[in-house]
Amino acid sequence: MPNTVSDFWEMVWQEGASLIVMLTQLRESKEKCVHYWPTEEDTYGPFRIRVQEERELPEYSVRRLSIQHQEQCRSVRHILFSAWPDHQTPESAGPLLRLVAEVEDSLETAAGAGPVVVHCSAGIGRTGCFIATRIGCQQLRARGEVDILGIVCQLRLDRGGMIQTAEQYQFLHHTLALYAAQLPGEPGP
Repeated sequence: MPNTVSDFWEMVWQEGASLIVMLTQLRESKEKCVHYWPTEEDTYGPFRIRVQEERELPEYSVRRLSIQHQEQCRSVRHILFSAWPDHQTPESAGPLLRLVAEVEDSLETAAGAGPVVVHCSAGIGRTGCFIATRIGCQQLRARGEVDILGIVCQLRLDRGGMIQTAEQYQFLHHTLALYAAQLPGEPGP
């Protein structure tokens, strides 16, 4: 929906987001998401967006964008994760865990402390799995244990339908078990 792109950037600006995580391709048999960032530089409503830097990795790409509104300029990082097929789960948990690590690293160096904008196409399957994985990893680091059901229940209170399928729920368990096994001093499951 091209007519909502300037609204998207207004939300990013208003909320002070310093990171956008995109969990979908632009097209997956049909259009899943409009190309809302420029190739180099473009204007969306009152916002001037410029690509400052781009880094391509096997599973995702990272862009450092500048967003200018009137005389103010902010930096926003955009991560496009391309290793997640629609209505499925990734072939392995490793790429998702690398994405979570990239997000955590990005937040440590971010200029602002605003929220992370996370989206896929519908906003409940891949988005729910990513958010639940990130929360689960944080719980494992902090407490050495994770409450997967509790995480999913809370996410579903916030947005109905998060984690759409049993396959996604199993993948979440598998991903967090792999993460737990990699933590130093943890016996793993």
